[in-house]
Amino acid sequence: MSSEKTNQSWGGRFSEPVDAFVARFTASVDFDKRLYRHDILGSQAHARMLTQAGVLSEAERDAIVAGLDEIRSEIEAGTFEWRVDLEDVHMNIEARLTERLGVVGKKLHTGRSRNDQVATDIRLWLRDEIDAILAELNRLQQGLLQLAEAEADTIMPGFTHLQTAQPVTFGHHLLAWFEMLSRDHERLVDCRKRVNRMPLGSAALAGTTYPIQRQVTCELLGFEAIGGNSLDGVSDRDFAIEFCAAASLAMMHLSRFSEELVLWTSAQFQFIDLPDRFCTGSSIMPQKKNPDVPELVRGKTGRVFGALTGLLTLMKGQPLAYNKDNQEDKEPLFDAADTLRDSLRAFADMVPAIKPRREIMREAARRGFSTATDLADYLVRKGLPFRDCHEIVGHAVKYGVDSGKDLAEMSLDELRRFSDQIGQDVFAVLTLEGSVNARDHIGGTAPAQVRAAVKRGLELLAKR
Repeated sequence: MSSEKTNQSWGGRFSEPVDAFVARFTASVDFDKRLYRHDILGSQAHARMLTQAGVLSEAERDAIVAGLDEIRSEIEAGTFEWRVDLEDVHMNIEARLTERLGVVGKKLHTGRSRNDQVATDIRLWLRDEIDAILAELNRLQQGLLQLAEAEADTIMPGFTHLQTAQPVTFGHHLLAWFEMLSRDHERLVDCRKRVNRMPLGSAALAGTTYPIQRQVTCELLGFEAIGGNSLDGVSDRDFAIEFCAAASLAMMHLSRFSEELVLWTSAQFQFIDLPDRFCTGSSIMPQKKNPDVPELVRGKTGRVFGALTGLLTLMKGQPLAYNKDNQEDKEPLFDAADTLRDSLRAFADMVPAIKPRREIMREAARRGFSTATDLADYLVRKGLPFRDCHEIVGHAVKYGVDSGKDLAEMSLDELRRFSDQIGQDVFAVLTLEGSVNARDHIGGTAPAQVRAAVKRGLELLAKR
């Protein structure tokens, strides 16, 4: 019987080494090594708790904490040797600690398992990622408010079915994205509460016989609560799925925003111009200026949707408690967080630099009979039923299509052909300014309401 161990942490029960391919296939160190800071943080807190519980001496604790600090410095300096045969970030760090400290290093793992260790690491990592994502989201919202305030009076067509519907202001349109991102912020903040629950102390699945003090590690690591069941503590990945769901919604919003930016920069719209630093050219067509940033964000949305679907599929068939399947949770989660953060960063840099082409926007709003509803509302105020007004205006629009005239371009005599209730005062409501200014209520497109909404938005950001 061979005495060669396959892994110093668990090889005692085995009589032969793991196959070389299997070792590579089952190892996770290539991707989970990015958890090193959080793994070290969790281990230092665990060592301090073990000292309070009487399991480690103060000298052993100090040696472990200092040794882990030195290992972190090695990793950040690029001198740390990551070994595939040690499988993961946890055993690589523990093995190096044992190299440095000998028997004391081997004591660190007392009262815990890699099952609760990795669950703790991922939560600590994701907590930091959410904070970084929220910071980028805030920055993007700040840029939207800045641009919305500057363009509170800029008139553009509002669309339904991608056809001209009613005039709106560009500032009002931008604030729609602010509202969507505010909901994304709320979801991520709420998600963070469930991320911030500590599984450490669950051990492999049943807890531990050592006199651990979970309240101590909970406080040291800044968790808000302690997981109430050890089986659930090591096997739960709801928090990762919930994050990917919130990230998917946020990316969906950015994708919709991207679609509009792509349309608005096209020769067919020409509503806005993006600075050259956010665009690229063509290798064959010298006239091209491609909106690559919004196009790429629109495309990257699929990656985050895929991460959500992948994690749901990963978890749907797993019995309690921990299973090796859960090694597959990290790569999609890492990718979803990276993609969302980078997309928000790109938009936060780009949005304040958007240059609207105001005259083109205004001219587009003049086309398509965008004030037709205003004419119907005008007739309602004259005492006619709305349905009758709807039909009257429909006839007027048909006449405009045939004659090539917008409603505001028709003479009073032409308009009165459709209703004798129409008077000279009708032209005040058929102007673009009259249309947007008339919608002067909370949530409306009137410039005064846009500025009020910007003020509320700034107050909201200040409270976060």
